[in-house]
Amino acid sequence: MALLVGCVVALLSAMGIAWALGGSWETLISLAPKSATIPIALPMAERFGGLPSLAAVAVAVTGISGCMLAPLLLRIVRSQDPAVEGFAQGLTAHAIGTARSIQINPTAGAFAALAMGLNGVLTALLMPLCVALFQKLP
Repeated sequence: MALLVGCVVALLSAMGIAWALGGSWETLISLAPKSATIPIALPMAERFGGLPSLAAVAVAVTGISGCMLAPLLLRIVRSQDPAVEGFAQGLTAHAIGTARSIQINPTAGAFAALAMGLNGVLTALLMPLCVALFQKLP
């Protein structure tokens, strides 16, 4: 459930914020796969008319900010489970979060890698639906 919610929120929030701020179609498409890892985000952005270079920057910023904010947010929710912490890092901060999770705890690293891979697949499956949804907006 966390995977599905995290993936959908990542896709729709990126596109929604860019759309609300008047972003071009290229910008919306480029930002949509920001929570997938670069090897998935770049071809997805390019396939739908986005800019791969902007997608790469969005992925990098997402990964770095996810690693920076995760310890604070995990303390706020009082998480002590390395599986939960790793899954959250892999889902939101992809490869950078996974690398950091591996350094902290082997179990967290394993769950981060699992979340990163599953999120990449789910992003590739759901992005066409999100793009179709936003194409119908005025």
